[in-house]
Amino acid sequence: MAHSTESDPHGMKRRGVLFVLSSPSGAGKSTIARKLLAEDADLQMSVSATTRAIRPGEVDGRDYHFVDLERFRAMVANHEFLEWAHVFDHRYGTPRQQVEDILASGRDVLFDIDWQGAQQLFQIAGGDVVRVFILPPSMEELHRRLIARATDSEAVIDARMGRAAAEVSHWDGYDYVLVNDDVEQCYECVRTILAAERLKRSRQTGLIGFIRSMLKN
Repeated sequence: MAHSTESDPHGMKRRGVLFVLSSPSGAGKSTIARKLLAEDADLQMSVSATTRAIRPGEVDGRDYHFVDLERFRAMVANHEFLEWAHVFDHRYGTPRQQVEDILASGRDVLFDIDWQGAQQLFQIAGGDVVRVFILPPSMEELHRRLIARATDSEAVIDARMGRAAAEVSHWDGYDYVLVNDDVEQCYECVRTILAAERLKRSRQTGLIGFIRSMLKN
């Protein structure tokens, strides 16, 4: 489904990249995503719809599209999501039209979704999807980071740790797996992966025409 109007000085276009970042909560995924978006004008975040309540400091349409359960169910029934999942008693989904609009503008799309969403997205878009899973150095370190964030109750942290083990078990459904010992180093690895994926021959839709034209001269 990915298409891009982006071109280079030689007139070659390429297919857009659907770039997925997944990790257990607290492993550093959101920090890396923010850095990518701040430093890469050709990348835009896919903003998920969710049924959970808005939190202090969040902005509707920027952090999430906040909808009630009835509206979310209607969106599912109308096939408005590329993927959706039920997480911690709430529902999250990726609006299809938003992604298509980003690709049509010539930019790539960044997804902050879990393994279920990554799997659904891959089933729909196949080779346009690049999946990166970020691991913590250890489960003990992950637990320490969740406590240090001071945003969740002990019960929520316990639930996140239980879910983390299940999420890590799906590591083999990803194209790249990184260990986040150092966030700057991990970020550089993610940035390198994105740059390389953009250059893949399979994504250079104008390459055949360019080579034919070059060989005629």
